Amino acid sequence: MGKTRFQNDRGLVARMGLTIFLLGALYVAFVAILIAIGLGTTLVLGIAVIILFVQYFFSDKIALFGMHGHIVTEAEAPDLHQVVSRLCALANMPKPKVAIANTDIPNAFATGRNPKNSVVCVTTGLLRRLTNQEVEAVLSHELSHVAHRDVAVMTVASFLGIVAGLLTRLLYFSAIFGGGFGGGYGGGGGRGGGNSNNSNSSFFAVELAVMVVSIVVYAISFLLIRALSRYRELSADRSGAILIGRPALLKSALIKITGEMGRIPTKDIRSAAAFNAFYFTPAMTQGNSFSLSSLFATHPSLEKRIEQLDALDRELGTAE
Repeated sequence: MGKTRFQNDRGLVARMGLTIFLLGALYVAFVAILIAIGLGTTLVLGIAVIILFVQYFFSDKIALFGMHGHIVTEAEAPDLHQVVSRLCALANMPKPKVAIANTDIPNAFATGRNPKNSVVCVTTGLLRRLTNQEVEAVLSHELSHVAHRDVAVMTVASFLGIVAGLLTRLLYFSAIFGGGFGGGYGGGGGRGGGNSNNSNSSFFAVELAVMVVSIVVYAISFLLIRALSRYRELSADRSGAILIGRPALLKSALIKITGEMGRIPTKDIRSAAAFNAFYFTPAMTQGNSFSLSSLFATHPSLEKRIEQLDALDRELGTAE
């Protein structure tokens, strides 16, 4: 994870490696199946490589644009820059760019492909609701993501899901508007109407098979990424709290933000939910009990995060 003072998390490193390995194996199997059933994969893979390139090298700009954030200078936000500078000095890591998103939703996120090319962003809603110490605790959590490099791993890991999702959409619209995808299966008219019908039937079977495989691959990659996402949030909570030595501050910020979410208009919550995987806390929270929705969650439950921070408080001897 690099030579910072954030606590190393071997569990996170192992899970990131396993996720990339499993997704890589799944990707190889996916391509092999596409080739085996005769689908021309050049176009799809070409588009996918472009998407991966854009995601990896421009993820920070894409995230900022999507969340209406903008980079701020030290002159524009001196207090915020001071907090980030102090944390980076404490963690012995490069200082990322600092941004503010003009939204009342109290949250924060970090993005970027490595510690030297990263951004930490807080919302105006968070700055308005939290104390300076609580803001520092939240930023320590976000800087932990940067130091652990799990943001970059999540970007790469999402690549396969994008490929499968893209292919599924192409085939879906191909079926709606006719003509098919891949061209070569259409079959030729003129004499031999029966041959034409057989050709069309074969093409439909191929299209259906590719769509089913794409959906299965997307579902598996989605679940793998969600499982990694939940663990990395717990890891960032622990590493961030240890760095500042005050788990109670992070706990306080979590409780405040979660409570304030109930006061945000539903339409704003729904628009922000698309970026839950980036946020410090999800725009929509789930309970602690196991359910189907917990499998799809980007974050562990509030109860689980608080339980870990309470245990850490006792471990560090800082519990009041």
